[in-house]
Amino acid sequence: MCIHQLNLLAASNNLPITNFLGKQHPIEAHHLSSICDIMEKAMVNGDTCIIRCILVVFQVVFKFFFSPQTERNRDIVRRSGLLLWQLLMAPRDQICSEIQKEVCLAISSGLNILYPGEAEINNLLKLVLTEGERNSGLSQLRDVILTNLAEQLQNNRFGSEDDDHYRLNDELLHYILKIVVRESCVLITKCQTVSKDDFQRLLSTVPAASSCLRYLMAVQNHLLSNTILIKPDENDDSDSSLQGETLKVQELKTSILSLATQILTGCDEVLEMLQQVTTALINSDIADREQRLKGLEQITKATMLGHLLPVLLTSLMHPNLQTLTMADALMPQLVQLVLYTSQTALLLKTQSPVFSELNSSPSGASEQKGKLLPDERMLEEKEEPGFLTGLKIPAPWAAGKTVETVHPVRDNYKFKETVHIPGARCLYLRFDNRCSSQYDYDKLVIYAGPNTNSRKVAEYGGNTLGYGSRSVLGTGWPKDLVKVEGDTVTFSFEMRSGREHNTPDKAMWGFACTVRAQESSEDVSGGLPFLVDLALGLSVLACSMLRILYNGPEITKDEETCQELLRSKLFQRCQWQVEANGVISPALTPSPSPLPLTIDEDREFTYPSDVLVPPVGHYFDLPRIRLPPGIMIKLREISGRARPQFRPSIK
Repeated sequence: MCIHQLNLLAASNNLPITNFLGKQHPIEAHHLSSICDIMEKAMVNGDTCIIRCILVVFQVVFKFFFSPQTERNRDIVRRSGLLLWQLLMAPRDQICSEIQKEVCLAISSGLNILYPGEAEINNLLKLVLTEGERNSGLSQLRDVILTNLAEQLQNNRFGSEDDDHYRLNDELLHYILKIVVRESCVLITKCQTVSKDDFQRLLSTVPAASSCLRYLMAVQNHLLSNTILIKPDENDDSDSSLQGETLKVQELKTSILSLATQILTGCDEVLEMLQQVTTALINSDIADREQRLKGLEQITKATMLGHLLPVLLTSLMHPNLQTLTMADALMPQLVQLVLYTSQTALLLKTQSPVFSELNSSPSGASEQKGKLLPDERMLEEKEEPGFLTGLKIPAPWAAGKTVETVHPVRDNYKFKETVHIPGARCLYLRFDNRCSSQYDYDKLVIYAGPNTNSRKVAEYGGNTLGYGSRSVLGTGWPKDLVKVEGDTVTFSFEMRSGREHNTPDKAMWGFACTVRAQESSEDVSGGLPFLVDLALGLSVLACSMLRILYNGPEITKDEETCQELLRSKLFQRCQWQVEANGVISPALTPSPSPLPLTIDEDREFTYPSDVLVPPVGHYFDLPRIRLPPGIMIKLREISGRARPQFRPSIK
């Protein structure tokens, strides 16, 4: 186990032992051959202790001391790989779980040595991803490899030369996503199928992400971090650098779009399963139905809905990803997810006490409806309760700002702070009931403005505890709200007296005050139910993408330059036709039109109402367009043709 501890220490990149081991000379081939001989003999004799030790030796050798450069070394590597696979694929009754774990660690440590080519690694990963559910050894190897790759991606979050090695291709990502979707659906289904005790044990183990889910999280965070957080190098403004950065950003956006499409598709399947389980639980007669419905939200957070979707939704709101391509590709899936989340949230909402109270006492409700006016009754009949019924949207901005001194205040203590809440018409101050100072001239002064030169609002000081001055300024520290006009308030406190030996801390507590822009604070503790929060987040993103689709592509520089030309009556008069491939081009053969023969460019022109209904059998020439002299001069300069000169004829 000393070698095992050495291997664990060497895995940390921050320890000196890692650099020391990395500088050692590679092990020779005959030494590795001797290690394989020992392993073969131990496997024949069934000596599990030696097998475990040799497996740990393999981990260290593959990681630090071996380089398969020669043909002999490659033969030894193939032999080592065969021994490891014999142990991995051995029946469960012939190999213990500890040895199987060490085999997986050894293969993962020597992944680049045992499988030197990219195609070989991809074939191995495809095998463990497709057959992992049927074999416990392959399943454990899959978990070890994906966990290792996820850690490497997290360590190289902002890009490195090894990104392509840690990021698997789209086919393997598709296999991983299928496993994650299946795991999520199975986890949600257990809320309905397992026993009561098993359900309680399930709640105590989540949210815990599987290795496949952890890898998808690492890939998603890696792509989003490189797209959103990395800024271009401002010092290098060369054309090659800008072109390279543009290509890299485009590649990242393409990868994000592909991954986001797959994740949203997987979430669609999971939400469909969640809706089915929720409906089944509501209609069932299970004794602990309410507990299962409450725990269903916690279970849902442990799936890809909780680990992948919230981060993706938040990141897609970043300006770098608010593009027309993203909106056009993701909009249908977002709409479907909004429907699923809102419907499921409403199903769960129908089981909450708040909703039940709203629907209780039908006789009282009918009496109230009878008192409504006809128009109001019609609106009342059409109104349906949604998933936000009875919920208060958290308003963290309503928590306000807390301003306070140290407790207790000390001799010669001075305090000054300004609170500014933009857009507030007035501020409301609520003081702590423990506010006190030793003497009334150890006071707090409040100003309605950004500094002490602003208008003085009030001043407070002293205590009524029988110490120091035994009195307070005015009516004392306020028990009710103090209103300050404007959006800024300044607090200035000064301890002028020295603390007396018999004054306790409570008589020199200082002050604490909460500043809010509203007279009564909203409930800022807690939050929305997970599915409600998810539905709102999806709705906001869908609205944002819908706005992008409505606005269409951005105006190019060429279009900005040609604005005057595009507004010209010359182009407005041109008749356009749609080609077979969808391209719009000017019509070669003019259609009949009853337009006037001359259109003045300087005047606003309005098409006749019957311009699209030409008379049958009559054809007219296109009208001449009289252009201003300035435009004619520019056209002649561009064309290179001078104005024709008319010479008088000589008779």
